[in-house]
Amino acid sequence: MKSLKFSLILTFLLVGNSVSCQTKIDSFRMYNDVKITLDQPQYGNKNTILILFALPNGNTTEQTMGKKITANDDWHFDIQHIRAQTAFLRDKMNENIVVAYLENNFKSWPQWKQKHPSFKEEIQHIVDTLFSLVPAKNKTIYLNGHSGGGSFIFGYLDGINKIPKSVERIIFLDSDYGYDSSYSSKLINWLQTNRNATLNVFAYNDSVALYNGKPIVSEKGGTWYRSHLMMQDLENNFQFRQTRNDSLIFYRSTNSQVAFFFKTNPERKIFHTQQVELNGFIHSILYGTKNENEGYEYFGQRAYSKFIE
Repeated sequence: MKSLKFSLILTFLLVGNSVSCQTKIDSFRMYNDVKITLDQPQYGNKNTILILFALPNGNTTEQTMGKKITANDDWHFDIQHIRAQTAFLRDKMNENIVVAYLENNFKSWPQWKQKHPSFKEEIQHIVDTLFSLVPAKNKTIYLNGHSGGGSFIFGYLDGINKIPKSVERIIFLDSDYGYDSSYSSKLINWLQTNRNATLNVFAYNDSVALYNGKPIVSEKGGTWYRSHLMMQDLENNFQFRQTRNDSLIFYRSTNSQVAFFFKTNPERKIFHTQQVELNGFIHSILYGTKNENEGYEYFGQRAYSKFIE
């Protein structure tokens, strides 16, 4: 294991909210071109969840966090609101919620991996380092990412023989473009040997989506195809039951460890960011818990508006 190499940027920002607890934001770098921003609460004597959120292509950490925008602001500040959704989660859950925003200089994890021949070891080192930095005895990891952020998760899976028990949730928020059947055995083994393991996959029918009248992905190149392939690979080991709510189709395994959330697309629109914006990050964390669907609805109105700063 390589020695820890990062430079601390002294940005300690205390943020108060009338509903949520105080948080501290620290930012530092690893491998020179990876920026990590830690959003940490005041730790209480309870379990801690470290959510590693790999950023989507083309977005900065500040844009991913989100804010109330004015007429002159970039529209990217208003399409994810992970910080406000985190505040919603902290208000609902009885755990310490820590979010690590993972950004790189290329604003693309697929491109970053191309520039780093040792990405398998480096991504594992990033995950292990962040886990060690969390000052809590009882802690778990949630791997999460939107768009190209899924490439970070697959990079992590490429570098390990077995998903460790400390990883309790893997989430693809319209981000499993890189999935192929070679990953299925690791996911199945993890789910079968760790009763707390949960896999959540979100996708919309991007195979028919149009931008300026042209397809945005090939028939097999988007998350719609890749997510159905993943579910097909899991069906030999897990039974799924289907429910439908208007344009949404949900598949939940009978043991609730696995869930696929599919958005149909008869109008051939692009719903890439709406899956996150419309409470997708919240649902990816609360699915399967006692707080699932409490005070929010996936693909419903924003439930976190009062937390936007």
